Amino acid sequence: MIELENVAYSYGGGALLSDITVTLSPGSFHFLTGPSGAGKTTLLKLCYGALEATGGQVRIFGKDVRGLERDAVAMLRRRMGVVHQDCQFLDHLSVRENVALPLVASGRQAEAEGEDLGELMSWVGLTERAEARPPELSGGERQRAALARAVIMSPDVVLADEPTGNVDWDMSQRLLHLLIELNRMGKTVLIATHDLSLIRAAKVQVQARVLRIANRQLQHAGADL
Repeated sequence: MIELENVAYSYGGGALLSDITVTLSPGSFHFLTGPSGAGKTTLLKLCYGALEATGGQVRIFGKDVRGLERDAVAMLRRRMGVVHQDCQFLDHLSVRENVALPLVASGRQAEAEGEDLGELMSWVGLTERAEARPPELSGGERQRAALARAVIMSPDVVLADEPTGNVDWDMSQRLLHLLIELNRMGKTVLIATHDLSLIRAAKVQVQARVLRIANRQLQHAGADL
């Protein structure tokens, strides 16, 4: 689904990532860890085409993203759901309307007003908060809304950047459970996190591969931490 082969990325004249080779196969579950500033967010952005590698090859759903036009990359991204670290929303819209935005943007207005959206809001536990505005939400509610928005288009791949970074342990477990459920539905999942306790908790529930960024390169930790 997503393949990086000998990928490098340089920023401001310095190498941030080098010689990265990894494949996210259909239905797999991955954790990406490493110290702050190691390049976890950058690697995620390379995986969904928000950044272009300065070396090597990135293939998304079999297509080499190098040289693809912006519209072609946008079409590939429709098959990916991204949970960003900052969870930005439009504050003048309700939570329900924010979650439905990807459907509206793709011309699927009827679905944005249909029962499936209500079921998704229930799945993430936000039915009672559907008409609230984003500033009224707690950190955990914002993260769950961000996850709902990321999966509203039924993507094949879910990429989450520190999805539990601003919530307590109980909420992080709830978010983790939702991501594991998505994986059991056949979605490929990649979670960037510095929380090793979260990874250990997940590994008793799902077969997860741990990837670690260190010294600009990717180390395949396999089943170990």
